[in-house]
Amino acid sequence: MVEQTGEYGEMMNGYPKHVVSTTLEEVEWNNSELIKGDIAEEVSKLKQQPGKDILVFGSCSLVHTLMELDLIDEYRLMVFPVVLGSGKRLFGEGLDKKTLKLVETKTFSSGVVVLTYHPNPEIMA
Repeated sequence: MVEQTGEYGEMMNGYPKHVVSTTLEEVEWNNSELIKGDIAEEVSKLKQQPGKDILVFGSCSLVHTLMELDLIDEYRLMVFPVVLGSGKRLFGEGLDKKTLKLVETKTFSSGVVVLTYHPNPEIMA
């Protein structure tokens, strides 16, 4: 894999990465480990290890699986000041209702708002 340069590239290359895939046989990105087995078991093991948060980038299907398994402790949703009118739904069909508690908001000068939620199964909206 081509090495990324710059501050962000160095940061990402330094982080441990866990790639969930049903098709890959190996991963080439340094500090990467392939997860092919039981996602619930593997993610539960990761959550028990010391360290920082587990972030998910670029996989709606993985997020949906983690939601179904109740393995998400925090949702950070970024709202951009753009109306597209079409596109993929963030939370697709077939997911059970999840109630959330707003714990933080952050507004940027660009108009982007980051909403941070924690699961809150006690509240029924």
